[in-house]
Amino acid sequence: MKSKSLSYGLILIVLICWGCSNTKYLPKGELLYVGPKVEVEDSIIKRKERKALASELKGLVRPKPNSKILGLRPKLWIYNIAGEPKKEKGIRHWLRTKVGEPPVLFSQVDLEYNSSVLQNYAENRGYFKTRTEADSTRRKKKATADFKVMPGVQYKIREVIFPQDSSEIAEAIRRATRRSALKKGNPYDLDVIKAERERIDSRLKERGFYFFGPDYLLIKVDSTVGKHEVDLRMTIKPETPQRAKEIFKINDIFIYPNYSIKLDTVVYNPADITQHGDFTIIDSVETFKPFIFDRTLYFKKDDIYNRKDHNLSLNRLVNMGPFQFVKNEFRLAEVEGNYLDAYYFLTPSPKKSIRVELAGKTNSANYTGTELTVNWSNRNAFRGAELLQISGFGGIEVQVSGQNKGFNVYRVGSEASVIWPRFITPFEVHSASGFVPRTKATISYEYQNREKLYSLNSFRGSFGYLWKEDITKEHQLNVTDITFVSPTNVTDLYRQQIVDNPSLEKVIEKQLIFGPSYSYTFTNTMRKRRKHTFYYKGSVDLSGTLAGLFTGANIKKGDTIKLFDVPFSQFVRIENDFRHYMRLGQNSSLASRVIVGAGLAYGNSRDLPFIKQFFIGGTNSVRAFRARSIGPGSHDPQTEENSFLPDQSGDLKFEFNTEYRAKLFSVVHGAVFLDAGNIWLLNKNPNQPGAEIKKDFLKELAVGTGVGLRFDLSFLVLRTDLAFPLRKPYLPEGERWVGDDINFGSSGWRKENLVFNLAIGYPF
Repeated sequence: MKSKSLSYGLILIVLICWGCSNTKYLPKGELLYVGPKVEVEDSIIKRKERKALASELKGLVRPKPNSKILGLRPKLWIYNIAGEPKKEKGIRHWLRTKVGEPPVLFSQVDLEYNSSVLQNYAENRGYFKTRTEADSTRRKKKATADFKVMPGVQYKIREVIFPQDSSEIAEAIRRATRRSALKKGNPYDLDVIKAERERIDSRLKERGFYFFGPDYLLIKVDSTVGKHEVDLRMTIKPETPQRAKEIFKINDIFIYPNYSIKLDTVVYNPADITQHGDFTIIDSVETFKPFIFDRTLYFKKDDIYNRKDHNLSLNRLVNMGPFQFVKNEFRLAEVEGNYLDAYYFLTPSPKKSIRVELAGKTNSANYTGTELTVNWSNRNAFRGAELLQISGFGGIEVQVSGQNKGFNVYRVGSEASVIWPRFITPFEVHSASGFVPRTKATISYEYQNREKLYSLNSFRGSFGYLWKEDITKEHQLNVTDITFVSPTNVTDLYRQQIVDNPSLEKVIEKQLIFGPSYSYTFTNTMRKRRKHTFYYKGSVDLSGTLAGLFTGANIKKGDTIKLFDVPFSQFVRIENDFRHYMRLGQNSSLASRVIVGAGLAYGNSRDLPFIKQFFIGGTNSVRAFRARSIGPGSHDPQTEENSFLPDQSGDLKFEFNTEYRAKLFSVVHGAVFLDAGNIWLLNKNPNQPGAEIKKDFLKELAVGTGVGLRFDLSFLVLRTDLAFPLRKPYLPEGERWVGDDINFGSSGWRKENLVFNLAIGYPF
């Protein structure tokens, strides 16, 4: 108790010093600027509206004060204690310039300038005749900038008048007004007016007005038409060039597929020209077959220029893969009428490349190892922009601690794949997406040797399609996916373990899995400014469905059908992964994930194949438990005598994770997390009591918590997590919550409960 009191006292002293010591380093006569206070005074405006406006205005005041965490200013504190470095290197210089943050002084705050900024912003939001007052409050060595804003009544839009003449462009503008944000009764807002100009310009670009721009639109505001109302009249500026008011069409389309960015001009001979439909291809060495541009470029001769087709064509060229740089120009055609010539300058990436990767890894099952991968690529294998990849890998994982050392894992294998930037189908399929659809064929082999236990030979082949509807939605359909697993070198030691734990036999069963699989992914996490973003991936695997139907296989009747002397697997497996990210501040967020999975074996199979079953626990799962060590259900794997494999598997899975993430300083981020989940069997297994799913399955959730550090180095994120269990599902009911047993001072408790995870990347 005395030790704990001393620790709390030290923490309190540190916090007091941290909070109070920042001002003593200030230059003589200076004050520390701690932020603005903005008050909106107006009895006409509703309280909620005043509060929202004050929050917006507060964010406009400059400079911003020193950043705070829990009311403290750690970056400023680090800057101060680091002191003035004697040289521009070393730990002191790094702390002061990279981690620390210099004090924001009140003398840097221009009250008059900030007051005018707040007034302009309020008036641009329709609060005309706004008045502002600025002052300051000093308290010891700290000061705030105080602003009082007295806005007028917000003006509303009475009428919006668009160009009414009979010209082509006026008619096009009127057709584009259906989705206008400028509507009668809406508040006047300058930002909305600017956005409306951009929107109309974008719509005009899709109707052939190539040379038009948003600056050619003028919106006149008349605030004399009524009480606190305005009329908005949109006109085309008189100085707008004539060509900006005219529709243009596509004339000739020139493609340079072997263009060098080092050359200012393109020199070619007539013999270098290939005419392919509407495309004129200039390439002396015929780098690509011309047909690849049929599926990539949306423009054809005499098409009206369209910005959407323009961008889709560029997106497809970039996403096709073989081009390092893509440049596009439109030039006035030397023909009669309004025509543009389109030019595409494409710089290929190096055709062949080789990449060598050496990776180190560790996991919560006490395995540490390394893996070497060599990958050879050809980005234009058959002159149709196909990507051919051949890779080989080898690795070792050593069990450095735990109750059974020496069961090391060795892996070696290779993989070959071909990706075509188009659909390979018996019939023609078109995609209107800006992303190139792909067809992929893969064949691979892996040999895995678990020392003193067994070896596995795994063969896999697949053929399928990948395509994206847009930047947020992606599909993957494997028409066929074949996996064959064959064991060898099974030791007597392992067979003895099977006698005590029959479930271990699943690992070394021969497996033949074939059938289609499909996955759908939606994500808008690339939209960083949104407060809420989401990620969802749903997948379904079908195996042996047609084969089982045609053969009438039924294992319950003892009628097992074999192919190549191996019973083929028949099952349905579904998994859903949903993630939600909530931005709490500029450098903090709350990330959550829910995983629900289920698998059903039927027909020719009694159980799911081992490689298709669900597992839980480990560095990217419930981090307070070793990898694959939870469940199934309330089953306790430690009751299996002499068990050396923690790989517990199930037919059903539920997992929930949430973690608070915040930037601490520089590249260091922190996290506090809570994980929960378990797996279950659909049917009772006498060798695993308590493993089957029950109505009150939520009582069998494993729960863990912990803290972590993430070192975000841009090119990779190094993650460390320290976790411990709060709930152990294998304990007797009523004793599963173990929060009262937490004792960080006990070496025995730490050894049994603390789990350290080292990983690359975020867990989700």
